[in-house]
Amino acid sequence: MISTIQNLGVRSEHAYAAGFASIGLSVLSWAASLGKSKSKPQADRWGLFVGEWTPTFFAIGVALKLEETSSKK
Repeated sequence: MISTIQNLGVRSEHAYAAGFASIGLSVLSWAASLGKSKSKPQADRWGLFVGEWTPTFFAIGVALKLEETSSKK
C-alpha cells in the first residue's frame, strides 16, 4: 500500500505537512464549532475528531520515509 502511495508521487514531506496542517485544522475546527454551537462538548468532539488525523499522517510519513530510503539502496 505504501509503495502504491509513493508511486502516485506522494513523498514523506507531504505526509508530514498534512500532519502539521491537521494540528492547525483541529484548533480551527474546535474554535469554529465553539463559536457556532455554544456547546463546549460538541466543540471538543470536533477538535478531537480532526486531531485524530495527525498521528495517521505522521505514521504514513514515517512509512514513506522508510520506503524512500530502502529504494535508494
